[in-house]
Amino acid sequence: MAVQPHPNNSITTSDGIVLRYIQTGAPSAPTLVLIPGWAQTAAQFQKQISHFRRSHNVISYDHRGQGESDKPAFGYRVARLAADLNDLVLQLDLKDMTLVGHSMGCSVIWAYWSLFAESRKRIGKLVFVDQSSCMTADPSWSEEDAVAVAAAFKVGVVQQMAAELRGPDALAMLTGLLRSFFTSSVSEEDMQYTVQQNLKMSFENAATLLVEHAGNDWRDVLPTIGVPTLVIGAETSIFGSEGLSYIAGKIKGAGLRIFSKEEKGNHFMFWENPDLFNRVVEMFLEGSKE
Repeated sequence: MAVQPHPNNSITTSDGIVLRYIQTGAPSAPTLVLIPGWAQTAAQFQKQISHFRRSHNVISYDHRGQGESDKPAFGYRVARLAADLNDLVLQLDLKDMTLVGHSMGCSVIWAYWSLFAESRKRIGKLVFVDQSSCMTADPSWSEEDAVAVAAAFKVGVVQQMAAELRGPDALAMLTGLLRSFFTSSVSEEDMQYTVQQNLKMSFENAATLLVEHAGNDWRDVLPTIGVPTLVIGAETSIFGSEGLSYIAGKIKGAGLRIFSKEEKGNHFMFWENPDLFNRVVEMFLEGSKE
């Protein structure tokens, strides 16, 4: 395991919450912002941070309630997380930046793009890593419709998951969910590290955010995106590759890269196969969509 970076810097959001972030590399170099998913932490991007710091001004931060950031009892909705991102971008005066979102981090970017039109001018490129644009299937859809957008859940399933997170078996439920995000070859050390990072978010806040996150539908945002974009998916992820192909097809000129099973293509491919993941992102940053 790489030396774990620690978010030693902080900003205060417009509603008074302290967000802690990592910033490393050359400040004058191109800016790369790594945005974690639901209940994850900036430190989990350590294999990307250590690589890209040689060529970029690398920033990654903990969402409210996650990692080392403040943990208020409010604000656990994607729109508020997008406002937090906007606060970070404006306070650090980031320009011509590449935003890389993993899982819910993609939803945060979609909300950011939708809500903060003026801030779009600060975005140079986007990378979306393994997130459906609509997580919960409409009951009127056919199974084929749901597969096409990688709607992983039926109505009510996420609410049941949230109830389990609020119950006596929350740790077992979380651990099982996280295990499904990795291939069978993941080490127990890496698995336990991931669990411990997730436990920095309370089960109550995690449950609230999960339900809100899973209820969003971002499909109408996709065609409005007008910057170079790369979409990365995984063959064995909970979010089927069809749904990632759908996203790439809705964004003009977007590239698509699906990690195969042999390439450790599951939800956390950036952790399990960092060399390939970093190379794919690096090629995109250098002008190739692979």
